[in-house]
Amino acid sequence: MTKLLLLGSAATLALALPASAQNLTVFDYSGFEDPSFHQPYIETHGTAPEFVFFGDEDEAFQRLLAGFQSDVTHICAGSVPRWQASGIIQPWDTDQITAFETLNADLVGQDVLAGSQELFFLPTDYGSTALAYNTEELTADDVASLEIFNNPAFAGRLSIPDNVDDAYALAYLATGVTDWADVTDEQFEAATAWLRGIHANLRTYWTDPAEISQLMGSGEILAAWVWNEVPVAMAEEGFPIGYARNTAEGTSVWLCGYVNMLEGTADEALAYDYVNALLSDVSAGPLLDNGFGSANDVALQALGAEAMEAAGLGEVTVPVLAQLPISNDQRERQAEAFERIKAGF
Repeated sequence: MTKLLLLGSAATLALALPASAQNLTVFDYSGFEDPSFHQPYIETHGTAPEFVFFGDEDEAFQRLLAGFQSDVTHICAGSVPRWQASGIIQPWDTDQITAFETLNADLVGQDVLAGSQELFFLPTDYGSTALAYNTEELTADDVASLEIFNNPAFAGRLSIPDNVDDAYALAYLATGVTDWADVTDEQFEAATAWLRGIHANLRTYWTDPAEISQLMGSGEILAAWVWNEVPVAMAEEGFPIGYARNTAEGTSVWLCGYVNMLEGTADEALAYDYVNALLSDVSAGPLLDNGFGSANDVALQALGAEAMEAAGLGEVTVPVLAQLPISNDQRERQAEAFERIKAGF
């Protein structure tokens, strides 16, 4: 009887604990733990989720396959088919996504249009990748084209991300492709040859915004293919950095969001509370202040065109390559080719 009473008391206590005590685990890029991005979640549960960070999505994927457990994971659109095929994620219930009807359909692609398919990837944030440059050393003509990366005059003072999606977005644009959903073998080979051609001109393949900001701030790098948060932050700190999004060949937009892990251990309701907080109206401003556009288009547009421009997300007049999901085979061959190029082959 004593044991039964103790067990009953323990069960009652467990039911009485706040949902936050169940420890929602968010597997994420560093920086997204900013409480202003998910304040409604904190207000509801009294605390933020537990964040665990990874360096890149390949690392995250391998850790999860090896047994690490998270409840929701932050990835970008190009990775989605691989993760879905692996069987480690499950679809979201769109009826529980408060802002589902106001997601920007131009960014999210077929996976979420009109809710006609299962939603394995919930878009939450996006940004641009374009050409940042030192305005004291380079002219507008110098950065009018992505062919600056082939200019021997700037050899050793250029950089692109150590990120296969951003690298190939750049290469496809430079070789005349603005939609990478179904590239031909010839288009892939042309983009790969272009990346191989600029390799000798690059000072480095940057790995995080802090690294490239330091390199550009010191003057070592004059121009780089970067996310919009980099030039915005550097300009605010007084560095002479411009952002050329209207290069002749076009610009790129990346899209990221959250996947719902099949083996998550927290209460499923917490996962929905978290993504709904991130997509809420009150989160759109803090996200934009940090260089991220909210996929909640109504909330984002309410902030105004001036705020969008200041964040490096204003309108452009050139073609845009949107980094939407691509096939597993295409991403793998791009990744393999990129690793060979970085190794000098």
